[in-house]
Formats: sequence, structure tokens, C-alpha cells
Amino acid sequence: MALGLSTYAFFWQWSERATEPLSLERMLQKTRDLDADVFQVCDYPPLERRSDAELRELWRIADGLGIRLELGTRGVRPAHLRRFLHIAELLGVTLVRTMIATAGDHPGDNEAEGLLREVLPEYERAEVTIALETYEQVPTSTLVGIVERIGSPRLGICSDPANCVAALESPAELIARVAPHVVNMHIKDFAFTRHAGWIGFSLTGAPLGEGLLDYAGMIAAIEPEERGINQIIEHWLPWQGDAETTFRLEDEWTAHNVRYVRSMNT
Repeated sequence: MALGLSTYAFFWQWSERATEPLSLERMLQKTRDLDADVFQVCDYPPLERRSDAELRELWRIADGLGIRLELGTRGVRPAHLRRFLHIAELLGVTLVRTMIATAGDHPGDNEAEGLLREVLPEYERAEVTIALETYEQVPTSTLVGIVERIGSPRLGICSDPANCVAALESPAELIARVAPHVVNMHIKDFAFTRHAGWIGFSLTGAPLGEGLLDYAGMIAAIEPEERGINQIIEHWLPWQGDAETTFRLEDEWTAHNVRYVRSMNT
């Protein structure tokens, strides 16, 4: 098991709300400063605009810092997954996290399975694993069914219990269902807070150990250390009203979460 960060750990700092968005290279340095060994470039559109030469340079920088890279994208169309396989090979990546649906493309269960079957032989030859992330748009049982029917050693699950709470899936039940198939873990805590006037709730992020995630139970079920599964830290930090406060708190949450994971895995 290795501990890593995601672009989602720096979400606001590279967003359009930043006057000078944080670069990937700076995210890598911040990852090294926290002594994490993996960085997942996840749902980061600027990456796809980089040339092959620029991607090789990114690998060189990461390698010089002693950081292994992972990728994250959305969609299962073969052309798109082939593009990410090419990027993976240039970056020395062995895992690509994806989701079945995108904003404009929602293939059904059978179609998604067929699309994955078409491209998986290429991933198998390249020894790159596809990790389907749990999230509210697709029932966890559907993802597990696809993984089990295909039966490829290069297809598994990226577990993220927080994502499925919105679909009324129990985090504990989700973890039990996906545990045998997990190849990657997104680590973030979450909590409900009441709206003003006690009308409804918001589901937002929380520092690890301060929300509803049963982290210890999740680790006991999935056994990332024993199985060599990377834990990738991200979070759902709400905008704090101004950039300075939000960016500072984002870094504080990330540092806290790194310490928390380490304390729970010693």
C-alpha cells in the first residue's frame, strides 16, 4: 500500500476561482513535501491538452521527486480509454480510474460492459488496470456485476463510499460488496449539516475522523496494506467565502488527512 494525493486535494487551488491556478508540477511538489508517494491526476482536463513531449517531462519531474503517477478520467468509450492508455504509457502509469457515465454520455449496463470488453485486451497487454469508481449515478451492484462478468485481472473497483450516500447506499454495505474487487481507494470523510431553519441537509466533506466514514472498518474489510492497494486522499471542502481562506483550509485538511491515514495504518 502507498499513500497518495489527488488533484481533488487541491481542487479549489487549480479551479477557475484561483487567480493563478496551481500547476500539476506544484501539486507534485506539495505531495512530496507531505512525504506521499503517489499522485493521481484525476478529472483534470488540462492534462489532455499536453503534448507527448510535455507528458514525458511531467513523468520526469514526478520520477525525480520519487512520486508514482495514477490517472483518473470519466467515460468508457474505447477511443477515450485508448487516449488515456497512451497517456498512461507516457507517464509510467499502471492504473486509470474511470466512471461509466460522463456529463453527456450515459451508456446502459450492457453497453458499458461491451465497451469495456472491447478495450480491456489493450490494457491487459500494457499491464494497466482500469478502476471503476463507485458513485451515485450507477448502483454499486451494477459495477460489481460488470467486473465479475468480465473477469479481467486488469478491471476492478475504485472504492469511494462517500459518493454513494446520495443514492441512499449504506457505506458499510458498499464496502462489503466491493471489497474483493477493490484496486484503488479514494479516501475522504463526509458529514451532514442542517440548513438554516432546520429545512433539509447538506452533504459535504469533513476532515478524516471527524465525519461519518468508518475508516477503520473500511481498512479492515479491504486490507490495502496486505493487497498493495493505494489510498488516494481527496476531500469535499466547501468554498469558504474567499480564496485565501479556502486555499489555506484545503492545505490544512490535506495535511491532517495524511497524518490521520498514517496514524491508522501503523
